[in-house]
Amino acid sequence: MIDKDLLTATINEAIEGTSLFLVDIDVRPGNTIVVEVDSTEGVDIDQCVAITRKIEERFDRDVEDYELEVGSAGLTSPFKVRGQYIKNIGNPVEVLTRDGRKIKGTLTSVSDTDSSFVITIKTKVKEPGKKKPVEVEEPITLTPDECKYVKYLIEFK
Repeated sequence: MIDKDLLTATINEAIEGTSLFLVDIDVRPGNTIVVEVDSTEGVDIDQCVAITRKIEERFDRDVEDYELEVGSAGLTSPFKVRGQYIKNIGNPVEVLTRDGRKIKGTLTSVSDTDSSFVITIKTKVKEPGKKKPVEVEEPITLTPDECKYVKYLIEFK
């Protein structure tokens, strides 16, 4: 079986000094390894190849055969690590809370002290003395534990 701790250390060594950060490592039955990385600047194929080569240097296929897939976290994949939240500040997101609410808004901040984040949603409020409701922005603070998923929202206009 592939040593996940050694694999994590190898990947962290490969991405050290770059803008890349590790999102997820999945070692599946049959020694299928799936590595997801991300970056604030995007991930290109050369970076994935460099990580692949570093892993292949450390893990000999003759000793233990494995299938390896290194790629970027998908655009519509749920956020898994803090770096993905930071990368998407200012972008539209969709949140499904554990209590079943689906919230669409703009990710406006991520806390430095805890894992909370703030999304701003637009709501219509009827103000006294006005005929039409006025659109106001309302911040909502959540933590990843309160959410089933948080993901980038693709909007077509």
